[in-house]
Amino acid sequence: MAEAIEILHDEAEIAARVKVLAGEIGEAIQGDFTIVGILKGSFVFVADLVRALDALGRRSRVDFIRLSSYGAAKRSSGEVRLAGAAPAGIAGHKILLVDDIVDTGRTLVYARELLQAQGAADVWTCALIDKPSRREVAFTADFAGFQVPDIFIVGYGIDYAENYRHLPYIGKID
Repeated sequence: MAEAIEILHDEAEIAARVKVLAGEIGEAIQGDFTIVGILKGSFVFVADLVRALDALGRRSRVDFIRLSSYGAAKRSSGEVRLAGAAPAGIAGHKILLVDDIVDTGRTLVYARELLQAQGAADVWTCALIDKPSRREVAFTADFAGFQVPDIFIVGYGIDYAENYRHLPYIGKID
């Protein structure tokens, strides 16, 4: 892949924002909770968020769910697919559902409804990136890191055709 990448948020900006989000989450969600990250894009964000919460004395269980709506394309297919099983043992638990990007809103709505159907006591949502101009369903994340316009971004766990997840920053590609 040889796309030019324009850096939008560097490592320091991301670290500072994750620390602020951890503080907001720690204030809003009282008691124990489980973080459920949506794979693959959220894995870097989840790791940093868990460490930031731990630094505040907030420890949580961590689990993951694998959903997909993009494949190798730059646009969502509009169909969210569950790959594998949903997290087990969440009935009665408070859940913080974490994704890399809230774009159309379909993935987080699907995941939230799935966790609620499994008996989660409460489900809060968190996304590192919010693209409100792309919303196709009514949805607002409870916690969001950065807002971006309708551009395609990569880095910090976010990919394009399984590339660029390794970048320590968030960048725009054309």
